Amino acid sequence: MSDSKENKSPRSSTSDNLQQLSLKEHYEVEKELGRGTYGKVVLARCRHTGTQVALKLLPKSSTKMRDFQREFQLSYFLSPHSNIIDTYNVAFETRSSFVFAQEHAPLGDLFDAIPPQLGMRESDAKNVVKQLASALEFMHSKHLVHRDIKPENVLVMAPDFSRVKLMDFGMTRKHGNMVRKTNGSIPYTPPEVCEAVRNESIYVSSSADVWALAVLLFCMLTGNFPWENADIGDMYFKEFVLWQRRKTTKLPSQWRRFTPRAMKFFRKALDVKPERRCEVREIHKYLSDAWTQKPRTNDSEEDSGSSASCDHMDELATMLQDHGIETRVDRRLRERRISEWLLSL
Repeated sequence: MSDSKENKSPRSSTSDNLQQLSLKEHYEVEKELGRGTYGKVVLARCRHTGTQVALKLLPKSSTKMRDFQREFQLSYFLSPHSNIIDTYNVAFETRSSFVFAQEHAPLGDLFDAIPPQLGMRESDAKNVVKQLASALEFMHSKHLVHRDIKPENVLVMAPDFSRVKLMDFGMTRKHGNMVRKTNGSIPYTPPEVCEAVRNESIYVSSSADVWALAVLLFCMLTGNFPWENADIGDMYFKEFVLWQRRKTTKLPSQWRRFTPRAMKFFRKALDVKPERRCEVREIHKYLSDAWTQKPRTNDSEEDSGSSASCDHMDELATMLQDHGIETRVDRRLRERRISEWLLSL
């Protein structure tokens, strides 16, 4: 029987018994697409089929076989969802790396699509968050938690954002599992993880994805982070928590561009208590609402203060309506009712 192994494109129905191959023999590497602590991703063309793919290379020096197997199998298992990156039935090892193949996204990731300090158009942000919510709902229905939602892990498949895909399942674990905290905190990290010290056990919960999705939405709409860390020592986070817990009616300045309806979602999704956070599907209730206010043209200090006060009154009116209290009366009477309600607390 002749050995035709060299003429075949790499295939693997399981990652348990990986073929050891020479990357150069089977692929022409065209360029590097990304690099991180995990390893790197390269754009390559299969010499046998001519197919262009993204190859993820995980160095054996820092990657355990079981971790590679988990990521490859989860990626392949989740592929059928239209908003999750396609992972092909291609996995092998070289002398130095574990490798698997995924689809290539020529438009890159969401990070490069968010204008710093400005943010995206509201319609584009809604397009993105709707699709990400769908992908996360699918994962959560399988009791899986992504645990690394950020713009770098969202691929843009169409210039109008009508198609985006979630990627990178290296940190994905089952809901309810316990894992050790091994890396530092980023703005998308929920407070229960920020509070944990290195190597402390952390409970894996889908509520962490809800938190990260809400922070990502803030970033998409503003081009900024809401805070550096979800820790009470962070001034911006502390200000938000005081408002979130209704310890003050003063909405922090970086949140004033949002409508009361948008803030209602943020209040639910960014609850510091993970068990009280809404589920990811909650976002669908707000997709038809306006999320951002029109920029104000009057910059005088007096008018600015008045506008902020009106914002607070609108926000409180929404909250009162949520409690069944009618506020659709003239503005003076409404403001008097709100003031009376506040005094009664």
